[in-house]
Amino acid sequence: MSPELRIATPAAPDPALPLAGKVAVVTGSGRGIGRAVAVKLASAGARVVVNDLEAEHAQSTVAAVEAVGGRALAVPGDVREEGFGERFTGAAMEAFGGLDIVVNNAGFTWDSSIQKMTDEQWETMVDVHLTASFRVLRAAAVHIRALSKAEQAEGIENFRKVVNISSIGAYGGIAGQISYSAAKAGVIGLTKTLAREWGRYRVNVNAVAFGVIETRLTAPRGATARIGEHEMTIGAPPDALAAVLEAAPLGRAGTVEEAAGSVYLLCLPESNHVSGHVLVCSGGAYV
Repeated sequence: MSPELRIATPAAPDPALPLAGKVAVVTGSGRGIGRAVAVKLASAGARVVVNDLEAEHAQSTVAAVEAVGGRALAVPGDVREEGFGERFTGAAMEAFGGLDIVVNNAGFTWDSSIQKMTDEQWETMVDVHLTASFRVLRAAAVHIRALSKAEQAEGIENFRKVVNISSIGAYGGIAGQISYSAAKAGVIGLTKTLAREWGRYRVNVNAVAFGVIETRLTAPRGATARIGEHEMTIGAPPDALAAVLEAAPLGRAGTVEEAAGSVYLLCLPESNHVSGHVLVCSGGAYV
């Protein structure tokens, strides 16, 4: 570390609120893992901008954040939409005056074997998991670079955090999810490259690769979700779930709270020297 820089710390840090004063944005946070992440960050003192395709789910997360004493703002919308990244990160700057933590969590699955997979299925998975993450980060770059340069000009070293959500499918593949697995592998490449580009701005860029977490996407198939014009069946085949869980030494699915805990670790000041890393949260599968 340059001798001219000093690490920014609160005058009287509260151990119970290690993220006090921080501003976080979390895509896909209307339910499941994203909602748990938003609530976890807020409970540690961060102000949070949340997002979901459906406004009612985003507002529900705002209520959950407020229930733990936090502050949140809902920005509903499709992360694939042109200009979403600018609108989302701009809302954080306008409402809370900063941008310290970016969590790219939005996503879903649209499964098919390769011979049956359409271009639309492929492109949708790449768009929501990889391209949307890229666009949010590109939009965030405008704010993060300006904030970091101003801090460094004053001799302050203040670390910011990016956590991108990947999957163990990026490592071992998941039969029937070739587009999802490929997109999640791309997220790892995005993460490692941006860690190299943004180190100069004191941004820790990491990813979490999840195994089976108890959400509607890993529940037994039968539920449906509407994405654009499509009503699709969501959930996972029981045999596929059983195979992944059998490979996990802990032998069970993770909870959304445990998943959020993995993201939280990479948002803490204690992770200030961790960047370009992929934390696998899978109960030991694919270690």
